[in-house]
Amino acid sequence: MNQMMMRRWEEVSIDESQLFELRLLIAGGESLYLEFKKKATHPEKILREMIAFANTQGGTILIGVDDDGSISGVKYPEEEWMGVSALLANSKPPIPYHVSLIAIPDHRFIIRLDIAESDRRPHFLVIHDGSPETYVRVRDMSIKASTEMEEIVRRQKKKKDIKFVYGEHEQQLMKYLADQKTITLPQFRELTGLNRFKASRKLILLVLANVLKIEATEKGDLYSRV
Repeated sequence: MNQMMMRRWEEVSIDESQLFELRLLIAGGESLYLEFKKKATHPEKILREMIAFANTQGGTILIGVDDDGSISGVKYPEEEWMGVSALLANSKPPIPYHVSLIAIPDHRFIIRLDIAESDRRPHFLVIHDGSPETYVRVRDMSIKASTEMEEIVRRQKKKKDIKFVYGEHEQQLMKYLADQKTITLPQFRELTGLNRFKASRKLILLVLANVLKIEATEKGDLYSRV
């Protein structure tokens, strides 16, 4: 952190209206659009959250707020932010964000990160020699995206009409979902006998055509009727 940035942190004073807005924001708890972090001890996790927000509908990260909404703040915000800022180059393409500082009592601070929904999504995390990973926001969690979710995120931003054939496999799928409510890619393959590539393409097209919706989970994607 350069000296100019350090002075900027140090010159921030308590603004009661800003504190009131902060408390209102926190009162709603973590959500699709809001994430709490007590500290920036693991900056890579914060970068994942930023990527997830940029890939989904945007959101805010508050560093210095506990999971239960307690406002603990951080004492040395320049040190907390330094670790995160050093990793930002590992997001490809760069993430659209705005960082600001909120002073709270006892000489502590909240670092606020506002991330916009990106026109350049999907964004990827590239660390060391590992394969690039991307993330999406689901309710109050950021989840690693599947190949299918990654393709949907990429193509949704184009907002073009999607054409698909409503054939035998699509009919089987709709009948299945009338009874079971959700289906996974492996279940769809078992139902239709399609190989992975063809089954994946069909599910992606149906999501893009707004016939199906997709929900990422830690155990894999779930597809259901819109």
